[in-house]
Amino acid sequence: MPTITLVLAGLAGLLHVYFFVLETVVFRSRGHRVFGVPQADVETVAFSMYNQGFYNLFLALGVLVGVVGSWRGWDPQGSTLVVYGCLFMVGAALVLVVAKPAMARGAAIQGVLPLLALGAAWLIR
Repeated sequence: MPTITLVLAGLAGLLHVYFFVLETVVFRSRGHRVFGVPQADVETVAFSMYNQGFYNLFLALGVLVGVVGSWRGWDPQGSTLVVYGCLFMVGAALVLVVAKPAMARGAAIQGVLPLLALGAAWLIR
């Protein structure tokens, strides 16, 4: 798998670890503002965000394990994890923007790095 693909996928994975922190660790204190959740609604959505945060963490870990695995020659397992995780991230970004077009910026933040990783994997063989 091309190095640029692994770097972009690794960055996408790290970004999703950051989402985990926002959604799970600091959601009640400041993470809710990033997602546009008013203070009055924080407790109502906190558990859902907590669950979503761990979802993002596990997705990120899969991609990061795939990146490390690819660098260490664990193929096809490493590259499979990278491609699947990046497709998952891009798919989630598409669902976000289709369901709520006003979230296009958030969808772009979520989906551009893994999309670029997939593009590099496809173009550079």
